[in-house]
Amino acid sequence: MNRRNLAILLAALPARAQNDALPSKTYRYEDLPVRPSSNGQNKSRAVLDGKTHTGYRVEMHETELGPGLAPHPPHKHVHEEMVIVNEGTIEVTIGAAVSQLGPGSVAYVESNIEHGWRNIGKTRARYYVLTLRG
Repeated sequence: MNRRNLAILLAALPARAQNDALPSKTYRYEDLPVRPSSNGQNKSRAVLDGKTHTGYRVEMHETELGPGLAPHPPHKHVHEEMVIVNEGTIEVTIGAAVSQLGPGSVAYVESNIEHGWRNIGKTRARYYVLTLRG
């Protein structure tokens, strides 16, 4: 490969990365695919998962939890995430801090801190999770 061909190839790389970015679009709730959990009492809806035009990965999904249930045991991971409560009341634990969140409330979890949540209400809880991965 000569320098000219290499220069053309390198110039095309940013355009290729931009083409793989999430497009601007809307997501109608009724069009989101529903995935039931293994216990049959919870369900989730994937909203989006991909990279921004700058290469930053974002993922968003909605979860519905039955009363007294949690989506999984407390855990930690490298990426950050936000929880946005739509319906019901969830108890959120971040490190040693425990909070009760209702509709409109938001929790932000930084990288590598143990966290978890569960539905402490008598009705179903619905919330969105937005993960941010550099």
